[in-house]
Amino acid sequence: MNDFDGLRALVTGGASGIGRATADLLAERGARVAVLDLDPSAVDEPLHAFRADVSDDASVRTAVASAAGTLGGVDILVNNAGIGAQGTVEDNDDDEWRRVFDVNVLGMVRTARAALPHLRASERAAIVNTCSIAATAGLPQRALYSATKGAVYSLTLAMAADHVREGIRVNCVNPGTVDTPWVGRLLEAAPDPAAERAALSARQPTGRLVTAAEVAAAIAYLAGPHSGATTGTALAVDGGMQGLRLRPVGR
Repeated sequence: MNDFDGLRALVTGGASGIGRATADLLAERGARVAVLDLDPSAVDEPLHAFRADVSDDASVRTAVASAAGTLGGVDILVNNAGIGAQGTVEDNDDDEWRRVFDVNVLGMVRTARAALPHLRASERAAIVNTCSIAATAGLPQRALYSATKGAVYSLTLAMAADHVREGIRVNCVNPGTVDTPWVGRLLEAAPDPAAERAALSARQPTGRLVTAAEVAAAIAYLAGPHSGATTGTALAVDGGMQGLRLRPVGR
């Protein structure tokens, strides 16, 4: 399947997890792909790797310009770089709130801002932001993280409205709990990792964690040629967590 043949894609946070799965999938389907990451050392061919710190505007601009030069332009931007946070509104100080917003929200702003001149020159331009089920469902102990993802959801809608007449589609994916290295580290830090994994799996109606490959497939759909009429949309990849209300087993 080469439906991305001739297209050029940037993927932030593309060295691991959802980002790496997305970069690999786009490349497999014919795209030329540049990964922007704090540590791109693990990225190998056919992917192109550039170091970028999404919390630093100069770093982002340099990386996007270098990637666009290498690829010969940009058709697709996958805004995936982000960090997690735990706790209620009481559990993180102002500096931590600023830090997480700086990466999860302003990081997307900086990357999109740098990429837009290149996207405007494309005939098949698309931006896909990695949002979260946390934007639309109240999750315990995730106040800061949820606030940033709520901002990403609203940002996606606003960007879609701003750029639709320029031929740039903007959408987001809302994953549930994904089996990524970050979730793995959370599980390792839990008092009972097996029980914590079971609890995270059970809150998704499918009874399991989402895979990075499943999120990557959704991103590829939104970025690809088969979704030309789709913009301003949040695609849930959450095992039914947002929309389903199942009765307890046996009732």
